[in-house]
Order: sequence, then C-alpha cells, then structure tokens
Amino acid sequence: MRLPSPPPSFGLITCLLVLTLPPFGSCHPAQLPRKPSLVFMEHLNPSRVGFSWGNLTCPLCKAVFTILDIALLVMLARAVGEACVRLHLAEEQVCRDIAELFREDFIRALQESFLWPSEACALLVGPSCGKFDVYAPWNITLPNVPKPPVKPPSPPKPGSPQSRVLFLTDIHWDKEYNVGSVADCKEPLCCRKDSGSASWRRRKAGHWGTYGKCDLPLWTVENLLETVAKAGTWDWVYWTGDIPAHNVWSQTREQQLLELTVISKLIHKHLGPNVTVYPAIGNHESTPVNSFPPPFVRGNRSSAWLYDRMAEEWALWLPDQALKTLRYGGFYTVQIEPGLRLVSLNMNFCARENFWLMVNSTDPANQLQWLVHILQASEDKGEKVHIIGHIPPGLCLSSWSWNYYHIVNRYESTITGQFFGHTHLDEFQMFYDEETMTRPLGVAFIAPSVTTYVDLNPEKLQMKVCTLQAIEKKKCYE
Repeated sequence: MRLPSPPPSFGLITCLLVLTLPPFGSCHPAQLPRKPSLVFMEHLNPSRVGFSWGNLTCPLCKAVFTILDIALLVMLARAVGEACVRLHLAEEQVCRDIAELFREDFIRALQESFLWPSEACALLVGPSCGKFDVYAPWNITLPNVPKPPVKPPSPPKPGSPQSRVLFLTDIHWDKEYNVGSVADCKEPLCCRKDSGSASWRRRKAGHWGTYGKCDLPLWTVENLLETVAKAGTWDWVYWTGDIPAHNVWSQTREQQLLELTVISKLIHKHLGPNVTVYPAIGNHESTPVNSFPPPFVRGNRSSAWLYDRMAEEWALWLPDQALKTLRYGGFYTVQIEPGLRLVSLNMNFCARENFWLMVNSTDPANQLQWLVHILQASEDKGEKVHIIGHIPPGLCLSSWSWNYYHIVNRYESTITGQFFGHTHLDEFQMFYDEETMTRPLGVAFIAPSVTTYVDLNPEKLQMKVCTLQAIEKKKCYE
C-alpha cells in the first residue's frame, strides 16, 4: 500500500516516556526488539550496577513503581503545557488549554498502559509479575476454510443495474467561523471569531470559506448538501466522519454532540427520508481528539457518551443489530441490498495518535476478528462486501495494518469496495497478492475533504459518483 502523509492535526502526544510535542505531528510507535525484556535487562546487568532486580518480590516491585507513578503523573501534567509554551509550538493559551483538555484522559491511559507497575515489573522481575506486550506483533485467526479460486475480474454486461453512491467525508464544520476575520492567524485554526478582525495587511475570511488554516461555516455545508441533493437520486450514501472543526484545544463533549446532531439532521433533511446514509466514525468526533478507549474502559472516561448519541441520531438509517455494535465499539455491519453487505469500521482502534492503545493495541474491541467472521459468513452466502472507515489502513499501527492487509488478501473475492477519508486528498491505496506482491487484488478509495483545511480549494475538489459497475472494474468515474 502507498502511505500518503496524514493531514496536519494539532496534538500533544507522549510516546515511551519520551515527550514529543509536534504542533502538527503524529506519534509513531517505537520499533521494539523481538525480546524487549532481554535487551532491557542487559542494561541492568547485576555485574555492571551491583544490584539485582530479581531480588525484588512482585508486591514490593509494584509498590515501588506505584510511588514513582504518582510522582511522575504530577510532573507530567505540568510539563506538557510548559514544554509547549517554551518551545513556541503554539500560542500560550492554546498550549495551556490543550494540556488541560488532554490531562485526565492521557493520565488515565498511562495509568493502565505498559509504563506502569505490572508491566514494569514484568520486565524487571519476570512474566509471573505481569505482561509486557504493548505494540508487539499480533495476528488475527482466519477460519480453516480454503480460499476460493480467484476469478479474473470481468466488466459488467451492458445494461446491468447501476447504483449511484454519494461519498462524503471530512466536513469539519466550524461553529465559530466569522466572515472578515483573520485568515492567516498564528493559532492552529483561523477564520474564527477569536482570530480578530483582518486589517488591510492580513487576509480576510471569505463568505463561503477560505484557502488556508480554516474550516467551513454551516451555510457552506448546507449549500453542498443542497447541491448534491439536486444532482439526482442517490441510492445510498457513505459518510466517513470528521464532523467538528480543528479547534481541538477548546472542544467540549457538549459541543461535539451538538455538531454531530446538527450535521446528521441536515444530511437527512436535504437528501430525504428515502436515502439511507451509512456513517463511519472519524478521529475528530471525540474530545480530546483521537481519544477512543477500548470497550473495557468504562465510566466517564469511556466513549459511551459519543456512541450512544450516534446510535440515537443514526437510528433513522441503521437497524437495531447495527446500533448494538455501534454502541459497543463504534462499528457495525448491515445488508445494503440482496447480495451486498456493508461493514463500517472504527479505524480509531488502529490510529497511531490514539494514546489509549498504549493500554492494549492488540485488536482493540476484537474488531478485526469480528470482521473476519462477517467476511466468512458473506463468502459462504455469496455476498459481496464494501468496507468503509475514516483512517486509511496504510496509516495505521503496523500490526493492525498488516492484519488488515492479510484479511483483504484472504477475502479478495468478497471485498469489492473500500472507502476511507482522513487525508483530505483525492488518493487511493493498492493491495497486492501477498505471495508475489505483483498482482493487484484491491483498492481503497480515499475521498477529498469537504473542508478547505489546510490550503485546499473546494472548487478543485470534484464530487465522485461511483457506480457498482465502476467499482467492479476497480475504477471510480469522476
């Protein structure tokens, strides 16, 4: 797969206790050796340092690291904001706000991650005291069913039925968009009420949107929906997420839910009750951004506040069984029509920026194993499957991406379409036969964004109208 760069997103990410604070960066997991505990212990050889960690009992080791944890968390909470300010990564208030917004979720993730007592003591005392497997390679299990013989694709016969599918992604509505405000501000997002009024020396925010670090006003989003509604009858819609703006340092749950509700209702209003929309969850739907804990995290830090509202708003389009798995982990499957099934994946469980995956990155929510089950059932019934999601698989954590690639190889005759967003660009990722790496067997279409963020001109972004015939040919007509 080709690996295009993801769109800039403001974030403060900490990896492996190395504090990195890129203003528009992403955090890649360090490459662990095959036997991390052995390599780690080499540096703590008793003959070198005169001390043997093996003399520690498991309870004593965990007690020591619990004390260290408390001290570290207090220092970390203060250090993040200070580092952002001192390194001039953003305006001081933005640094303070984002550090405060991320603090509780990030610390909770760290408390349950490999950095803490059971995992640290697994390294020092032994496997009987804990487990160290974060970001380690892992494999899903494929059914013991032979792969059907691959048939070369053939064009549909003339006059074959066609379906018109609308593909929407990365709307990024900015509720604070303000015409005439500064479009080239210092903050990560401009054209807002708090960006200030533009003088003759500064670029101004336009009425419909602005080329720069700006998202869209609501009237532009509504105009888009009015236009596509006039473009003809749509059989269904793929909507692959990212509703809120890029003001990730100042978002609240209430704001995120309001924007989810408003855009969902606008889509239903303009496309009508007879058009079914199949949504997928973007990384900006949550706050803090990219924060999607696995389902075993419960209580106020879980994603229930988001998934429950999605189930309420999307009940117009999705059946009860799909809503059940949506509430559980943000993914679902549904039959679009006889012979064609859709799978909507929560790609935040593969995202490099999702700091909750420090807790456990091995198939969070058991989603890929669930996908295999769905694909095998579809293969048995002769169904074809479309997969939608927000983040393209080539931008995922390496083990997740490899497993997904392996699944696509196994079920190449069943998966006939893959649709993603996130990069804001018009792209695609190719899948090749694992045995030879020369025979193409699938393609993931990545649609351009609705928003102009960053430096994108919506007049140059063409709306793609894909037919099932085109998809079978591995092409998408403009």
